Amino acid sequence: MGPRLRTAPRKQPTQARATATVEVILQATARLLGKDGYDHLSTNKVAAAAGVSVGSLYQYFPSKEALVAALAERHRERVMGLVLERIAAHVDSPPEVAIREIVRGIIEAHGRDRALHRVLSEQIPRIGKLKTLIEDIEVHAAGAVRAWLERRPHGVRVKDPAVAAFIVSHAVEAAVHAGVLGDAAIDPAVLEDEVVDLVLRYLVK
Repeated sequence: MGPRLRTAPRKQPTQARATATVEVILQATARLLGKDGYDHLSTNKVAAAAGVSVGSLYQYFPSKEALVAALAERHRERVMGLVLERIAAHVDSPPEVAIREIVRGIIEAHGRDRALHRVLSEQIPRIGKLKTLIEDIEVHAAGAVRAWLERRPHGVRVKDPAVAAFIVSHAVEAAVHAGVLGDAAIDPAVLEDEVVDLVLRYLVK
């Protein structure tokens, strides 16, 4: 068995200067990940790109896995924040309106930092905190959809909200991920219409 990889930060910044240093380090990590991918990332490269010493970097992040985990957590918060905001804003809207707004939010979330999103979802190993963060996105997405379905919006017919939420969240995520980040990218407006139609046919029509 190999050495256990540390994916948690060594410590959290408490002063403004330390917070700024961590921000610079994470921005450099994001740039390098999006440009070169996970396999070519190293703490030495990140430190050089951030303009800090490796020692300064190690004060906060014990490994490149910890760097990526921190970046993934921030990305998760931004993506889920946008999606949950759409769901909350349209919880009482007609299904046609709510579903379109939610799908649009998911497409927009995938469109932000495309290169970084692709690396985080496709290249990083599912170990330690990284594994938990990836699974957490999936659980939160399905949970948010289930909560909406359990309100029994007018016109929505499902036998089991939990099963329907699982199917919808995974189907939409797979279609949007491939449509936005795949090699054969689809125009966002077209993708939105098709995914909305898919979900409506399953839940309503």
